[in-house]
Amino acid sequence: FRSMDTIITVTIMPIGFMLLFVYVFGGAIQTGTANYVNYLLPGILLIAIASGISYTAYRLFTDVQRGIIERFRSMPIAPSTLLWGHVLTSLVSNAISVVVIILVALIMGFRSSAGILSWLAVAGILALFTLALTWVAVIPGLTAKSIDGASAFSYPIIFLPFISSAFVPTRTMPLVVRVFAENQPVTAIVNTIRALLYGQPVSHDIWVALAWCVGILVVAYIFAMRAYNSRSNA
Repeated sequence: FRSMDTIITVTIMPIGFMLLFVYVFGGAIQTGTANYVNYLLPGILLIAIASGISYTAYRLFTDVQRGIIERFRSMPIAPSTLLWGHVLTSLVSNAISVVVIILVALIMGFRSSAGILSWLAVAGILALFTLALTWVAVIPGLTAKSIDGASAFSYPIIFLPFISSAFVPTRTMPLVVRVFAENQPVTAIVNTIRALLYGQPVSHDIWVALAWCVGILVVAYIFAMRAYNSRSNA
């Protein structure tokens, strides 16, 4: 399994964050919940996905450098098959990472009152988030000039959960930071997943989260296909 090293790598860092925040900082953070790991888990899952998609850019860049695109052009298959192969690999590897992190969270005391439909909704949102970010990753994978450049784009994405409701309630933040945190995609996605997992009413955040994910997906897909066609015709 080509992505096993990726799964291990992108799972260790989020689990490390989860251990650090729960057992070192958790006692000093007031979230209004008795079990901090319950509050923290949605954000950790998004960090894991953001870390995982950087490897999509890395693997695609490697394929480009090895001339795989040129080989696919000479085969009787859809031109975008190579890209969809990387996208599906990202979905599978990130899904495995998410499952592993949830299992670790269960050991740490995570508990959910969600029913089957709520869990399916959580899985759907995480899959849509992964799909959107994976198509974002395809762009540097096709256009970067170096391996470092191909994966560096993910750093700001990994940082976004730290300025959101993932770790602390946004009401505790200074005004300027709070305005940014409450109007960026991670907060809406985290709030939606948290509400689904713990049987809370799902507010308008779910529509904001879906709008962000679909919007990013559509824009990223368009630019990724343009980059792919440009390289194919070069």
